Amino acid sequence: MVLFFQDPSLDDELTAMENMEFHAVLYKIPGKEIKTRIESFLNFVELWDRRNDLVKTFSGGMKRRLEIARGLLHKPEILFLDEPTQGLDPQTRNKIWEYLQNLNKETKITVFFTTHYMEEAEQVAQKIAIMDHGKIIETGTATKLMEQTQTKSLEEAFLKLTGTAIRDEEASGVDKLRAHARRWRR
Repeated sequence: MVLFFQDPSLDDELTAMENMEFHAVLYKIPGKEIKTRIESFLNFVELWDRRNDLVKTFSGGMKRRLEIARGLLHKPEILFLDEPTQGLDPQTRNKIWEYLQNLNKETKITVFFTTHYMEEAEQVAQKIAIMDHGKIIETGTATKLMEQTQTKSLEEAFLKLTGTAIRDEEASGVDKLRAHARRWRR
């Protein structure tokens, strides 16, 4: 299993190759397979030519591509992706989804992902769970959800199920701790 988070988790002071090698060691990839897998995945995300560059010199999209290559390196059975294509250009986003869909078909890897891009979910997901206020309120294929709500797109179905009013966002745990700390300092 591997988790991809919205925020980067790479070591900026290492090169792309060093980040990949470190991950390979952590996941106990056999030594004879490390170089081949790293080259394969860095080529896939079109970063092989930048393998010896420090990650801190990469753009946000390049870092995201490197994280995806690194996460797939140990061939997990389940992928949990939190906004995996956020900040990626359309070419990279399409290539990542094409690869993940092929990987799913070939290896039966299970891919769970969160996204705010309804068109992406509509095009990619085999099954969708619509969440509202942290709870799953409906599940099904994009087609089923659109039929059920009598809408023409998943975004319209989402809005029909959750409403159109802008939501107040809850403060994160860190935000709440900071607020408590400010109160105690007074």
